[in-house]
Formats: sequence, C-alpha cells, structure tokens
Amino acid sequence: MEKKFWQKSVVYQIYPRSFKDTNNDGIGDLKGIISKLDYLQNLGIDMIWLCPVYSSPNDDNGYDVSDYYNIIEEYGTMADMEQLIKEAKERNIGIMMDIVANHTSDEHKWFLEAKKDVHNKYHNYYVWAKEPNELKSIFSGSAWEYNEDLNLYYLHLFSKKQPDLNWANENVRKDVKDILNFWIDKGVSGFRFDVIDTIAKEPEKLITSNGKKLHEYIREMAEGTFKDKDLMTVGETWSASLIDAAKYCNPDGSELSMIFQFEHIMCDYMDGTEKWDYKKLDFKKLKATFYKWQTELDNIGWNSLFWGNHDLPRIVSNWGNDKKYRVESAKMLAILLHFMKGTVFIYQGEEIGMTNVKFDTISDYKDVETHNMYKERINNGYSKEYLMNSIYERGRDNARTPMQWDNSNNAGFSDGSPWIKINPNYETINVAEALKDMDSVFYCYKKLIEFRKNSDLSDLILYGDFQLIFADHETVFAYERTYENHKILVVCNFFEKECEVKLPVSDATVVIQNYADVMLNGSTLALRPYEAIIFQLEN
Repeated sequence: MEKKFWQKSVVYQIYPRSFKDTNNDGIGDLKGIISKLDYLQNLGIDMIWLCPVYSSPNDDNGYDVSDYYNIIEEYGTMADMEQLIKEAKERNIGIMMDIVANHTSDEHKWFLEAKKDVHNKYHNYYVWAKEPNELKSIFSGSAWEYNEDLNLYYLHLFSKKQPDLNWANENVRKDVKDILNFWIDKGVSGFRFDVIDTIAKEPEKLITSNGKKLHEYIREMAEGTFKDKDLMTVGETWSASLIDAAKYCNPDGSELSMIFQFEHIMCDYMDGTEKWDYKKLDFKKLKATFYKWQTELDNIGWNSLFWGNHDLPRIVSNWGNDKKYRVESAKMLAILLHFMKGTVFIYQGEEIGMTNVKFDTISDYKDVETHNMYKERINNGYSKEYLMNSIYERGRDNARTPMQWDNSNNAGFSDGSPWIKINPNYETINVAEALKDMDSVFYCYKKLIEFRKNSDLSDLILYGDFQLIFADHETVFAYERTYENHKILVVCNFFEKECEVKLPVSDATVVIQNYADVMLNGSTLALRPYEAIIFQLEN
C-alpha cells in the first residue's frame, strides 16, 4: 500500500459548542479553539476534526445545516474560520471539516423552496412520498413528516428538522461538490462525511443504508474535489462490513481514505436492539472484532482507531473504571488502541480522562435524540429510572459537557452560563491539573502520540502485522505486532480483577507501561487492575 500522511496522523475531534467560550455567551466558539491551539500542539496532534460550524438553527447542534457557506453566528465569523485554518497550519495542524450531506436543516434555502411547489427547482432536492411507509427515524418515531401545503410527506432519517437530500438528483450531487471545493479553496486538510452510508437510500424498498448507487455517488463526489489532492477523508458508516470497507477505502484512492465502522463499539449492544438497551460487554467478541479489522482489511484498505466521539459515551466510564481506577483504565484503553494499525482519533477530553455525567432530571439534557427517546419510551410504559439509567450509560450528552480546563468557575470553559451543565468532577479532572502531573492521562497520550510518530518502532506500529494472543482469556487483551526485524507485545488487563499470564517469550524489554513497575517473574506476568504494558521483543 502506498504510504500517505494521514496514516501517521493523529486526529483530535473538537465539538465546538463545548470546547472553549471566549465571548461569555456560554457557547464555545472559533476564537476559543484558536486560543487552545498551543495546547493541542503540545499534545502532538496533526489534525483537528471540527464538528459542523456552518449556519444552523441547532436542532441537532449543527448537524442540521442551513448554509454551508457561512459560519453560525454564535461560533464567530468566516474571518475567524480563516484565522483558525491559518494558525493551525502554522503549527502543522490541519483542519478536517465535517460534511453533513445526507440531509440539511428544514431552514435551508433549498428546503424552503422545495416545499413551495412540486414544480420548484428544489422540490426534488428532497425525498417525498404521497403516503408514509413503515420506515422509522433513528431519532424515534416515523421517518416521514407531513407537509400540509403540498399534501406530501418528506423523509427524515433523523430529526424532523433534518429532511433527507435526494442524491438521485444530479443537481444535489453537483452542489455538494461545489461545497467541498469551496472549503478546499479555504485551505482545509480533509473531510469527515456524516452518515455517508445513507446517501443512496431507497426508501420505497425500506433501504436506508448501502443503497446500490452508494459507491457510484462517492466516486463521483471524489472526482473533481479531493481525489487528486493530498487530503484526509473519512466516512461515518454504522452499517459497513469488511466488504463494504474495502470499497470505501480501496488503495486506488477513488473513494475515501478510511471509514468509521462501529462493530467494536456495539459489543455491548443487545442483538437486534437499539443502543439504549445494553448488556455486559462481550469481551471475547471485542477482541475478535479488532482482530478481524486489523487483519482482514490489511493491504486492501485502512483502519480508523477510536474509542469515542460526540455520539458515544465516554470510554473510561463505558469500559474503563471512572471511580477507583480512572487513571489506570484510561491509560490502558489508550495504550491498547494506539499500538494498532490505523489512524488514531482522540475525542476532546479523552486525553485527560473526562467521564460520563449523571444529571438529576431529563430537563438537564439537551440532546434531541435523548429527549425523543425518553418521550417515546415513557409513552410505551418504561420507567423513569430505567430510562435515566440508559441516558447515564448511553446518552450523547455524556460526551458534550464542556471541556474541563481548570478548577475555576465553569471549569474555565466560560465566564457565562454554559449551554449545558458542567460535569461536577471538573474540580479534580481538568487540563490544568493534568499538565502539573507528569503521571497524568494527558502525558500518557502525549507519549503514545510521540512514540507512534517518531520512535524506531513507528513503521512497525503503522504497517506491521497483527496477531491476537490469549484470544480466549477472560480478562486479558494481548497482541503482537511484527515488522521486518522488529516485534512488540501489547498486554492489557481489561478489567479490575488481578490475573497472571505466561508470556510467549523469555526475553523482553518494557517500553511503555501504566504502572510504576512491572511484576514479571521469568515468563510469568502478574497484572494488576487495568494494567497495560508494551514489550519490545527480539524477532
């Protein structure tokens, strides 16, 4: 496979609304991001994935775009955006824009025109039906909303304020390409494509993802935009299989650099249910899933590596231990992921071990998906206690509470009233405290990023073979990476229970660990709760 800059890159995702507020309106802004670029440079990242900053009525916090060519006023101006691109580039950090092209806001000029008349040029920019079928919205309820003026229903796979675009209309595809080229000309370094697997939907056949023209549309979009440019592109694909992935990120560069697939994230989902109904993590399935994607995509595509994003709970609360072993488990999860093959994505606050939050009432939550689910399930007889526990575990606002910069008022996020409450643990979990403690989660991430990019084992981490070991072990996640004359062994205790394993080698050098010492007696390794160790071996 041809080597690309984005294979070695580490991406940091910013949720602008919750990152840093500079004008004290309680909402993060672009100047706030600019003010923290030195912090991100210190961490060592190469790219910022910027969640949508376009004009939006904010029904879904910017994922309902009303104008792709302007910046939402509460975040700043186009001049601020241009300054962010410029100042980031001066620090060797690129900006990856989040492109929401499956749907727009119902306040976008296209939709305002579309609902005026069936003969309007923009009417067929969207998906309409005379009668609704049984398609359901991901945000609860029917995926169809009635428009009284036209006596028609429009499709919305998400909020009713997010009507789906009709990609079968070549004018839609042309306009999307124009949007991409506008931002390429602004100097961005890549794109993340929101729910890209849904753009070729066939609603009359109840097909919402992986429609038959999906890859044709993506290849057409790439032509004349990013295909022949040195940009990073990643598609969000909740439905992707390995076969699909090989098409999305094939080495010929005709589609995308990589995709986000979520098979590992769903290892604690109940089969056949949505995310709000969950079970204990299937640990062996998690290991098998990583093994599959690390080996079977090899040489035919490229992996993305992530634990969290703006739609997922905080990983240290989800699969770590955010109470007794927060630091140890946060480091273990980072070490486990950063030595796999693929491009690493870090979600804001992950690098300091930020946790889920438990607000007292449903009114404290702001997410449209959460509120829709709660209303629908209350009406279906679920108890408030069950639903609040589901939200504590899975709600998207877990990842959206403001970034915890210090222990001052509102965690240093804003001098105004934050748009959503601060996690009460900000007094001890914050950037200022992390930077003072050389043994903090932050410095673990910094070391991993530096090691991944600039150590003698860099090529091994990026391109080496992957072999899972202890596949049937109940608590240990371990694997070997091999490249030319180098070999490493990654051993992680994924749980609180202490255990012992017999290493498959006798001569090993410790290169990274999350405890002060290593309890190795001959080939017997004793592992403490959430302990993680990287051994360099003789190959």
